[in-house]
Amino acid sequence: MLADSHCHLNYKGLVEEQQAVLERARAGGVTAMLNIATRESEWDAVLATAEREPDVWATVGIHPHEADAHPHVDTAKLVARGRHPRVVGIGESGLDYHYDQSDRARQQASFRAHIAAARELQLPIVVHTRDAEDDTLAILREEMEQGAYPGVIHCFTASAAFADSALELGFYISISGIVTFRNATDLQQTASRLPRERLLIETDAPFLAPIPHRGKPGEPSFVADTAAFLAKLRGEEVSELQHYTAENFHRLFSKTKPA
Repeated sequence: MLADSHCHLNYKGLVEEQQAVLERARAGGVTAMLNIATRESEWDAVLATAEREPDVWATVGIHPHEADAHPHVDTAKLVARGRHPRVVGIGESGLDYHYDQSDRARQQASFRAHIAAARELQLPIVVHTRDAEDDTLAILREEMEQGAYPGVIHCFTASAAFADSALELGFYISISGIVTFRNATDLQQTASRLPRERLLIETDAPFLAPIPHRGKPGEPSFVADTAAFLAKLRGEEVSELQHYTAENFHRLFSKTKPA
């Protein structure tokens, strides 16, 4: 059992050979993949893949880089599309102050709209945060006070203190191939101590291919390499980590469980 909790199967680099990418993932033991949307124009294609492939599910959402271009995507629109049976999460959404490709106030408003949809549907919000720990955490806490909602910090690269705060809010934390990079010592230290019941793994394909695939487009099959590295880091058997992270995936994204 292996679950890739975050990939972009409809992005350039994967979509051109999507069926072969899926076949390689399945051959490598990947039994679940979550295909993430980042702009409204992707939603139909992301959903079509999930409708066609029984081991692929979808999210609907607007990446913080796209917030300026999507002021019309509000909670109601997210809720309406989020009711689709193959949509299992909302996002990715959040704050990215590293590139500031969208106005920060617009990012924050979009983020809150996504959280409201996640709360209404009781679907996990998939959170992107980069160089925005304080504001991300403040919004997550303020919105949690309005009513509980599930979620995951995807492609975790934040501080250990942020991890602890996210865990206190009930969030899961997803580790990508970045953990295998030689200079990722702080992330490795944090990942080594995350509670197993809240740990997910992902590829963020076609980005962030783990060692030994650096320089290649990432793909879901590479989640096995991240799992192997993480298991060694944590002093666990690879099969054990694969199993419990897949169980965590299906627990968090509960619509992926068989009826």
